Formats: sequence, C-alpha cells, structure tokens
Amino acid sequence: MKIKVMIVDDQVILSEGIRSVLSSSEDLEVIATACDGKDALEKMQQQLPDVVLLDIRMPNMNGVVTTGEIKKRFPDVKVLMLTTFDDSDYILNAINNGACGYLLKDISASALIDAIKNAYAGDTILPAKIAKKITDAAKMVTSDREIKLRKAFGLSDREVEIAVMIFEGFNNRQIASALNLSDGTARNYCSAIYEKLGCDNRADAIEKMKNTINS
Repeated sequence: MKIKVMIVDDQVILSEGIRSVLSSSEDLEVIATACDGKDALEKMQQQLPDVVLLDIRMPNMNGVVTTGEIKKRFPDVKVLMLTTFDDSDYILNAINNGACGYLLKDISASALIDAIKNAYAGDTILPAKIAKKITDAAKMVTSDREIKLRKAFGLSDREVEIAVMIFEGFNNRQIASALNLSDGTARNYCSAIYEKLGCDNRADAIEKMKNTINS
C-alpha cells in the first residue's frame, strides 16, 4: 500500500516540483496539494493523507498553527515541515505542536523520499543544521532557571540541559536527535531526572520544575 502524501505550499511551482519528485517513488502517492493551512484542513476532510509536507510560512494560516490544528483533528497524520535555514524562530513551536520533523527546502530528491518514508514509520526527521538550532534554542534559558534546577534536585550539567528540554516540551526521541544521543540513552537520562525530582512521569516532572523555577 502506498504512503499517501499531501503537499501544502503557497508556491504552486514548488508544489508541482515536489509532486514530480515524489511520483518517481513507487511507495508514495500525492493525493492532494493545498495553498495554505485552511485549504489543507478542508481537503483533509475529504481525503486523509498519511504524511503532510507543510510549508512554514504561508498566508491565512502559517505552518505552526496548521500543524497544531492537524494534530488536534487528525492525530495519526504525520506532519513534516518545509523550511529555509532562517526559520529557527518557528522550530520549537512547530515541534511542540506535533510536527515530527523539519526538511530544508534544498533537500535532494532521494533524501526527501526517504524522509517521508521514515516519518511515516515514526521517526523524527531533523537535519544536522536544524538539530543544532534546536540544541541552541534549548540552551537559551536564563542561568537562574538552570541554577534553580541544579540546586533543588542535584542535577548534573547534562541532566540540567535535558531537564530544560523536557520542560520546554521535547519528547525522548526529539531530545535524542537534538543532542546526538541514542534513544535508550535519552530515556535513561529522563528516568534519572524523574528519580531525582521524585516523580513517576513527565507531566509531574514538568509541574515540579515549573513550581521550582517560579519560586
């Protein structure tokens, strides 16, 4: 069975170019294109894709907002953002809204096809440039916040870094990708952090960190 793909971009030429590229794969089928988020959501009511390739800067409804709406209405649909390198301000918001990864618009045809297949399989897609931006963004927290977490719970430098990422909404796989860790190592760090915080799960840990940071 082919992976059903929707392309959402306000640049028609780009959409048609991507459609042409994807048509070369026997595993993919472009079932629809849309010019913005509102158009995409309307078309998804008629035919649901497996993966949405979503431009981040569009009129009417940008990619970040659209991602949140797609995941709210159709939680099983995978959303891959299409971006240029200067879109770093949107990265964390889109991921927190449910995007499973980012693709740079200069991606090669074969890499694009592989990224869609991997996203459909449940992987997080983060090119090295984007992963670095996420890591840098995660580090852009006040020293006061880091100091409070370190003092309150006896966290190591790496644990503080990961605790902040947990607090900012990263899941284990996103933490692993951003910090170049294996999924198992990221899970182990998270478990150690939960233990030091005296919590059994992510939601309780976030709440405890929130109370500590705001105290």
